[in-house]
Amino acid sequence: MDQQLKQLMKELGEAINESLADSEQIAEVVSRIKEGGYDIFLVLEATIGVSKPGEKPGDKTSMVTTLTSTNPEFKINEQDLKFLKSLRIKIEDKT
Repeated sequence: MDQQLKQLMKELGEAINESLADSEQIAEVVSRIKEGGYDIFLVLEATIGVSKPGEKPGDKTSMVTTLTSTNPEFKINEQDLKFLKSLRIKIEDKT
């Protein structure tokens, strides 16, 4: 992917992120969820495909994935621990 397209894709990802962050509707719903006594974090993924006119999708299509989040938390519940244990993976408690 050429540098100009890469820069434009980066700008598109930033524009999407800003529009979501500035959304009053999203802020309102998140606020109502918090008022209900829940903690919330939001992680969104966007996959953007670009190709030149005349190219079939998949020929030399550039796929860019952007991840937008605000300090996501890493949490492991009992089901996760059970699954990891079945794979013989042990998680040490860092407390």
